[in-house]
Amino acid sequence: MRKYVEAAAFHVTLPVPYFQLFPAVCSRELCVFSFYMLGVMSGATDEVATGAEVIDLLVAMCRAALQSSRKSIIFQPYPSVVDPNNPKTLAFSPKRKSYDRLQRALDGILLIRTMAQGSYSETKKQMDKIDPLAHPLLQWILASNRSHIVKLPLNKQLKFMHTPHQFLLISSPPSKEARFQTARKLYGSTFAFHGSHIENWHSILRKGLVNASYTKFQLHGAAYGRGIYLSPISSISFGYSELLKKYNGINKFKQVGSSICKISCMFLQSRNLNCVALCEVITSKDLQKHGNIWVCPVSDHVCTRFLFVYENGQVGDMHINTQEAQIQKEILQVFDSKPR
Repeated sequence: MRKYVEAAAFHVTLPVPYFQLFPAVCSRELCVFSFYMLGVMSGATDEVATGAEVIDLLVAMCRAALQSSRKSIIFQPYPSVVDPNNPKTLAFSPKRKSYDRLQRALDGILLIRTMAQGSYSETKKQMDKIDPLAHPLLQWILASNRSHIVKLPLNKQLKFMHTPHQFLLISSPPSKEARFQTARKLYGSTFAFHGSHIENWHSILRKGLVNASYTKFQLHGAAYGRGIYLSPISSISFGYSELLKKYNGINKFKQVGSSICKISCMFLQSRNLNCVALCEVITSKDLQKHGNIWVCPVSDHVCTRFLFVYENGQVGDMHINTQEAQIQKEILQVFDSKPR
């Protein structure tokens, strides 16, 4: 069994060069993460050169939530950003929401991120000229992310997912991971997909994957009752992410540019993004299986492990089944270096 260790929380900052993510020790409540998993993706966190894609992903998710017709419900948390011209006041506050002003600041981030890749100081200067709240908003987008996201290097990617945009995604706090590990020792676990529209991921990365059945956050039906909906079949979860709806059921991966999208292929240049997560789920009697639709009513029994992002017409293999021995083997080879 894997073991977990608690470590210092991480706070994402923006030092030179601007488009790299470097963790710094921080104990604030809103910091990103408070533990590392021993034996899991060791060395992947050293791939700091891919930080640009993580930044673009977080900004793109923020944009999707902000532009959603459901933004009053799903754009959570709302930013708390200090006014750079008056440090005693908040330019953005949950008590005084202004989605239009947020959008203008986000437009400033989008414009600079698609125009330049200069030093941090130069980029900040350009943002400040366009909108003085653009850079503070970008800092909030990064610092408020409570998930641990690492771009998977090529030799760690799951080839059958047919996208170069693959991330290790740990969105559970240490307390939930500890409860998950206790349950896994008792009941075992397996892997299944979870699909959700990209507009929901801004909140998921900050609050974790939760049971939204019969709440105002529910987007799709709950035909099989309350719980987190999963599937071992990729096509079902692709449907929940609206990947199939957007691309009319195309089931062949479309190449975008070169075989591997370079850092310059920024997510910000596309408004057609879809996400599907690969989760680890406890196989206790609580897990309800209705054919290929699984419902887990215990939120502590589901933890995200990977996130796959598709853009500009990319569509993954519709026929992946996580219960097939070869698929399970490949997942474990990437995720866990120790026997289960």
